[in-house]
Amino acid sequence: MNTHPARGMRDFLPEDVRRRQYVIDVIAGVYQRYGFEPLETPAVENIETLMGKYGEEGDRLIFRILKRGEEGKSGEADLALRYDLTVPLARVVAQYRAQLPRFFKRYQIQPVWRADRPQKGRFREFYQCDVDCLGSTSPIVEAELCAAVSDVLDRLGFKTFDIIINHRALLTASLKQLGFVAEQHSDVITLIDKVDKIGLTGLRTELRQKGFSETQVEGVCRNFLHDDIGPSLGADWLDFYARDLDLEGHPSITNLKEIFTLIRATSAEGRVKFEPCLARGLSYYTGAIFEVKVEDLAGSLGGGGRYDNLVGMFSGREVPAAGFSLGLERILVVMTERGMFPDAARLRPADVMVTICNFNDGVDELELKAEALRLAAQLRSGGVSVEVFPDVTDLGKQIKYAGERGIPFATVIGARERDAGRVGLRDLASRQQEDLSVGELVTYLQDKKLTADSPEPGAARG
Repeated sequence: MNTHPARGMRDFLPEDVRRRQYVIDVIAGVYQRYGFEPLETPAVENIETLMGKYGEEGDRLIFRILKRGEEGKSGEADLALRYDLTVPLARVVAQYRAQLPRFFKRYQIQPVWRADRPQKGRFREFYQCDVDCLGSTSPIVEAELCAAVSDVLDRLGFKTFDIIINHRALLTASLKQLGFVAEQHSDVITLIDKVDKIGLTGLRTELRQKGFSETQVEGVCRNFLHDDIGPSLGADWLDFYARDLDLEGHPSITNLKEIFTLIRATSAEGRVKFEPCLARGLSYYTGAIFEVKVEDLAGSLGGGGRYDNLVGMFSGREVPAAGFSLGLERILVVMTERGMFPDAARLRPADVMVTICNFNDGVDELELKAEALRLAAQLRSGGVSVEVFPDVTDLGKQIKYAGERGIPFATVIGARERDAGRVGLRDLASRQQEDLSVGELVTYLQDKKLTADSPEPGAARG
């Protein structure tokens, strides 16, 4: 029988899960400090909830669930796996608006599914780490989102990264000036968003294939991707960019300037750059849009933006909203490749291994096992994670196993320790052993655990 997971899906072994949980804990901890609250939604949504929210290309990638039972007709679907966490959030806000605070700030870390072609670094099931604020049009929202994401990346050890920013209304105004009608904007924006993959030549080719004039094609390349523009420009370039815009594009320039001004008062100062070719392909964006760029890394670690009309699709009442989504899988790949995870002691399966040894001192083996379990219970009640070696065997084999597991300490109890009411604690790295009372042992291991679990922010850099 084939034991591989489904195509585009993965199994995560314990070490993988510990690394993932480390990153998730950092992200959740930062977002909580900004006042964001946790939210979870079902993996499955009604298909009408998702369809029509992501644009034509996004709709094609929705994993549909065929109708079940006798009522189901061949090929028909009424449910689907969630494509992202933003549309389910909009549904939740429409459903529970009266129960939620006026300014609903939520974070959500859950898997999503895309019926995409699996390839290196791209999977059909992956986690998104979203943070959103609903209920305000204030640029403070965008500034705090950028600051929170900046803090997350700094805490994880990223040193050289930029949060690039543009504005969907600015893109729309530019396209109108180039003669594109509203019905064409989505196609053009989708192509601009793919320029990192298809290049400038590919962009020209695809625009021409869609029947756009040469003036329009060259206008897109000039306005958004010309060499004179360059990537990741400072806020002062906004005035220069605005010179070629008509009045319709000026409010978006003003909004971006306000965001830049506010960001200078946050931890994201110096991290945020303007980039006129940033497009973000999803159709629900209405205002400022973002992406995270890391030095020497193709693609982005995440993105987001303002989507003031999405909740209204469900409730008939507009609720302003903006959010940011980080890609957990992408972060894990980069951190692994660049050796950015903390010392292995922080990702260990347990703090200590409790061994069970028969030193031929007259103690029954069943009592030795009970003694080991009593010690483990005392340590666990003190906040220490413990693995008990289940068999009574040679001490050297048990110590070797603890070392292979990455467990830094092992307890040893023989007649001498038992008579003195002490426990031997062996440091596997130094091979030194000292006898401690159970209380001293708990305190010692707690101190070691806290030292490992609380590094200086940004101590590991990549």
